[in-house]
Amino acid sequence: MKRPFKLILSIALALIAGAQVNAQTSSASSVVVERPWARATPGGAKTGAAYLTLINNGEARDQLLGATTPVADKVQFHSTTEENGMSRMREMPVVDLVPHAKTTFDPGGMHIMLVDLKQPLKEGQTFSLSLTFAKAGKVDVTVPVAKVGARRPSDMAPMMHHHDDTMKE
Repeated sequence: MKRPFKLILSIALALIAGAQVNAQTSSASSVVVERPWARATPGGAKTGAAYLTLINNGEARDQLLGATTPVADKVQFHSTTEENGMSRMREMPVVDLVPHAKTTFDPGGMHIMLVDLKQPLKEGQTFSLSLTFAKAGKVDVTVPVAKVGARRPSDMAPMMHHHDDTMKE
């Protein structure tokens, strides 16, 4: 009788730990960050992109006001639209977050542009990204880097988390 209980408990703990790996938030924040990731960049590239999903668990609207990272001089929010068969990118000064809704940054849509990279983003490494919200405050996330041309976070190689895998300034 004890064996099934231990098995169920082990599975429940594993599921909880797995969910925490993909969802990052500060304890006081009403905004949850899910599945942050970025694409690796070829050598010499001056820009990169990061993607994630924001969930506003608060009762009021919030806004993503800005972001910083040690791997780039500037961070901008961009939307991508199709006009007359042409894809156009536009910078967004802020991103509105509706209560109890998800806001997704993904390839081909809204994304986080990393401008003037200080070094290439390399597959298998991670970097820090600090997001600033009007109401939720500052939320720090760790962004794993997938292969060049990845279309979704599942295109990442299995991540080996070693201290030296973190990108240096």
